[in-house]
Amino acid sequence: MSNLAVGLAAIAILLVLMALRVPIGLALGAVSLVGLMIVRNTEAALGIFGDLPFEFGANWSLSAVPMFLLMGSIAFHSGMTGSLFKAARLWLSGLPGGLAVATNFAAAGFAAASGSSLATSAAMARLAIPEMLRMKYDKALATGVVAASGTLGALIPPSIMFVLYGWFTETSIGALLIAGILPGLLTAFIYAGMVIARCMINKDLAPPVGYQVTWGERFAVLLEIWPIPLLVIGVVGGIYSGIATATEAAAVGAIVALIIAAVQRKLTWEAFRMSVLEALESTAAIFFVAIGALLLTRLLAFAGLPMVMAAAVQDLAVDPLWLVLGVSVVYLILGCFLDPLGLMLLTLPVFLPMFEALNVDLIWLGVIIVKYIEIGLLTPPVGLNAYVVKSVVGEAVPLTTIFRGLAWFIGAEAIIMALLIGFPALSTYLPQQMMGY
Repeated sequence: MSNLAVGLAAIAILLVLMALRVPIGLALGAVSLVGLMIVRNTEAALGIFGDLPFEFGANWSLSAVPMFLLMGSIAFHSGMTGSLFKAARLWLSGLPGGLAVATNFAAAGFAAASGSSLATSAAMARLAIPEMLRMKYDKALATGVVAASGTLGALIPPSIMFVLYGWFTETSIGALLIAGILPGLLTAFIYAGMVIARCMINKDLAPPVGYQVTWGERFAVLLEIWPIPLLVIGVVGGIYSGIATATEAAAVGAIVALIIAAVQRKLTWEAFRMSVLEALESTAAIFFVAIGALLLTRLLAFAGLPMVMAAAVQDLAVDPLWLVLGVSVVYLILGCFLDPLGLMLLTLPVFLPMFEALNVDLIWLGVIIVKYIEIGLLTPPVGLNAYVVKSVVGEAVPLTTIFRGLAWFIGAEAIIMALLIGFPALSTYLPQQMMGY
C-alpha cells in the first residue's frame, strides 16, 4: 500500500469511528499512530507520539484557551451573566416576540464572556425558557431561539474555535477574534428580525407579556450588567488597539473577572473552585482532541496528501468561490454527525493546502468555517445545541419540537452565509483596521 493510500484510508477509518461515536481524541490519536507506524516505522511513530504533546502544550498562543474559559466560568458562577437576560427582557419585551428577541441578544452578551456555544445555550436555557413558557410562548420558538443563539458563542470574541483555528493555520488569533464581531452581530440581528417578523404575522407564537415596564426600571437594570461590558471592552479593546495580544488579553480578562466578582462580593470559595475545575476540564478535553489532530496532520504530511491536493487544485485552476461552496457542502453534511471541534481539526489538514494554493484570505475562511461548524450544532441528527436545551427542559418539550423551532433559524443562516461569502469585507474590515495587522 502506498503512503498516499494509507493517508486516504486513515481519513475513511476516522469517519467510520466517529460515526460509531468513538471519542474524537481517541480516534484521531489511535488512527494517526498506526498510520505513522506504517508510513514511517514504529520507532519514528513513537518518537513523534512522545514529542508532539509537549510541543503543542508549550505553545504560548494557546494559553488563551484556559484563560478565556476561566473568564467565562468566573462570570457565570459569580452571577455576572444572570442579569443580562433580565436587562434584555426589560428593554425588549415590548417588541413582537420580545422575550425571544431578548434571549437572542442576551445570548450575544453571554457569548462575549464565555466563548463557548454549548455553555451559552445551557445558561440561556435555564434563564429564558421557563420565562417564555410561563408567558405561553410557542415551545418550538422558545427552545429554538435558545439553541440557535447559543452559536454566537463561537463568533463573538472570545472564541475558543478561533483560537484553535488561528493556531492551526498560523493566522493572527487577535485578528480572527476581531473578525468575528461583525458576523456575530449580523447573525444576532438577522435572528431577531426573523423572530419579530414571524411574531407579527402569527401573534399566537408570542403573546404580549402583559405587564408594563417603566423607564426607571429599564435604566436601573443597566447598573447590574456593567461587568460584562467592562470585560468585553477590556478584551476586545486591548486586542483591537494592539495594546495586548490575544493571549495577554485573555489573561487580563480572567483577572478582571476575578476582581469584579471579588468587588461585588460574589466570589465565594465554591464559585472559584467550580470555575477553576470547569476551565481545567474543558481545556484538557480540547487539548486532547487538538493533539490527536496534530498527529493526523503529521501523518497526512508524511503520506503526501496535502501536496497532492494542492497540486490538483492548481492544475484545475479552481475558482476560490467554487472551492468554498464545495467545502461548505462537506461541512454541512459532516456537521450533522460530528462535534464542532473534532470536525474543524479533522478537516483543516485536508482543506487548508487547497485554500493556500489559491491564496484565499485565511481570516475570511476562518469565519466561514466556524460559521458552518456552528450550523452543524443545529442540524439533526446530532445537533448538540438542541440536545443541550433538551437536557435542561427535560420532558416539557420533545426533541422534535426543538428541531422544528430550529428550522427557521437554519433558514436564516442561509441568508447570513450568502452575505458572508458574497461580501468578504464583513469579516475582514475590522481586522484590516487593527494596529499591527
